[in-house]
Amino acid sequence: MEEMMKDLEEKAVEAAEEVTAVAEEAAAPEVPAEPVPSMEEFADELEASFKRVKAGDMLKGKVIAVDETGVTLDLEYFAPGKVPAEEMSADPKFSVLNDVAVGDEFTAEVTKTDDGSGNVLLSKKKADAKNAWTTLNALHENKTPVHITVSDTNKAGAVAYVEGVRGFIPASRLGLSYVENIEEYKGKEMDVLVHEVDEKDRKLILSARELLRAKANEERKSRRNAVKVGEVREGKVDKIMPYGAFIDLGEGISGLLHVSQISDKRIKDPSVVLTEGQTVTVKVTKTENGKISLSMRALIEGASQSSDEEAGPREYKSGGEATTSLASLFAGLKLD
Repeated sequence: MEEMMKDLEEKAVEAAEEVTAVAEEAAAPEVPAEPVPSMEEFADELEASFKRVKAGDMLKGKVIAVDETGVTLDLEYFAPGKVPAEEMSADPKFSVLNDVAVGDEFTAEVTKTDDGSGNVLLSKKKADAKNAWTTLNALHENKTPVHITVSDTNKAGAVAYVEGVRGFIPASRLGLSYVENIEEYKGKEMDVLVHEVDEKDRKLILSARELLRAKANEERKSRRNAVKVGEVREGKVDKIMPYGAFIDLGEGISGLLHVSQISDKRIKDPSVVLTEGQTVTVKVTKTENGKISLSMRALIEGASQSSDEEAGPREYKSGGEATTSLASLFAGLKLD
């Protein structure tokens, strides 16, 4: 009897524990179930994997492997893409191993849907050629500078590739003036503008001259702005005109020496005192709107005033002559 009572007590405890567990489970908050992805969410991936490509299609892919034979692309297609090394670029200086990295993305044209090894065969060179002329026309219209590397030279100029298209830079457009030693430009990096584009004749002319000229003008402007009124400079007579002479102050800077500022005496023509190529010392009297005004007369007058101060006051004799005449004062002054 005692054993029977003990069994009943144990079963009662178990039953009570089960009831408690059920109650606790019912009171606990519901844990949301993991969402099941819908077919719609995979629509793009499924469509990409089942699409059929054909020769001539343009496909964008990400580089997943590179070796000396070419580049492998992930096209989000059931087959990978393969771009042979010779189909990557028209630029003879292009190197697959040096110029392509895993993770790069680009567009290429399908040349074969199956290369015999289960790959889609592609050509980046053909895709670039189709898009290149549109880009080149835009660069030409917008006058956008392009950074290039000269790949080759000949007697007439230099060769460089832009957007995979062979471009030519005439010797007259390699520098600010005609370049005689063109060979030294081989391998040189420089900025150019697209000067002429002709897709029909596959003609691309490039030019560095305009950019170099703009840079030179900016540098000249900066040097000109550094010239201050009151400075005394040495220069050479560059050109003589009826109204004065242009003085070359060096570094591409010149100033006007007006005829009235050449001498303390009145002269009819600058050539009476000056000759082209002559070295003169001038004083900067004015700088305005990029123009520099010069004077030799100011230096003569300054020297005269200094001489008067050093000599002290002159004695004046009524009915006679001053002890030092103006003529004798200027007698020792020489105009270069």
